[in-house]
Amino acid sequence: MSLLSHYNESRPAISFELFPPKTEEGMEVLCDNVRQLCEFKPSYFTCTYGAGGSTRGTTLSVLQRVREITNLPVASHLTCVGSTVAELESYLAEAVAQGVDYIVALRGDPPKGTDKFVAVEGGLNYANELVEVIQGKFSNLGIAVAGYPEVHQEAPDAKTDLENLKRKVDAGADIVVTQLFYDNIDYFRFRDRCVAAGINVPIVPGILPVTNFKQAQRIASMCKAGIPYDLEKAMNATDDPQSQFEIGVEHARQQTINLIENGVPGIHYYVLNKSDAAKALLDGIQMVG
Repeated sequence: MSLLSHYNESRPAISFELFPPKTEEGMEVLCDNVRQLCEFKPSYFTCTYGAGGSTRGTTLSVLQRVREITNLPVASHLTCVGSTVAELESYLAEAVAQGVDYIVALRGDPPKGTDKFVAVEGGLNYANELVEVIQGKFSNLGIAVAGYPEVHQEAPDAKTDLENLKRKVDAGADIVVTQLFYDNIDYFRFRDRCVAAGINVPIVPGILPVTNFKQAQRIASMCKAGIPYDLEKAMNATDDPQSQFEIGVEHARQQTINLIENGVPGIHYYVLNKSDAAKALLDGIQMVG
């Protein structure tokens, strides 16, 4: 099933993002959570990897296990960081051989300790170049790229950021998955700007439930995502972990309901290898666009 076809269904497509665990015990916990998440009939799972490709092998192992458990399509993240074109093509060939269906094509963050991305000799500078490589030799792979409702932290302005996104889509991306956001207005504004710019692929919102406020603040600061005043106030009013969990889950639940009511093609959940928050927020929601 093609990546784009998931978003042509009457029901919004749900997908979940995982990351490679560091231990075998962590892998077993991940697999158990994947089984629980299948209750919500996801269309596919994705898996990230460590900085500089440090866990690419584990990423493929995770995706292989997920396919065995779910019999669903799987997507591997892939960045340009620290890799030549030949190395990227080698990974793509291995991914295809292991049954990976889709690629989330990213430039990637600058290596730790630096604040500017610099391609290695023989490497790539931008995600649109990675999309072109995939299209050139691995055209059967579906391709997702990232979009930034609140503007990429390195972009000088929103217009430039949108132009960069259009280059990725024009190079052959099937869908755009957004960075996390906590105010749906930011997503709707971004979606409208994409349409006005001629970006005519599904713009899939990415949601990360706030279950621990300090962690959410750290993650949001890394990607320059704003936390709404009411959510911040409610979270700051309690130190109780369970109360923070419930507040965050309810916020993500209301985000989800509002997004579905406003016709999103699907929702991508950053679940951090856990199922409890996703299960709580999705419980009882009718996925009807």
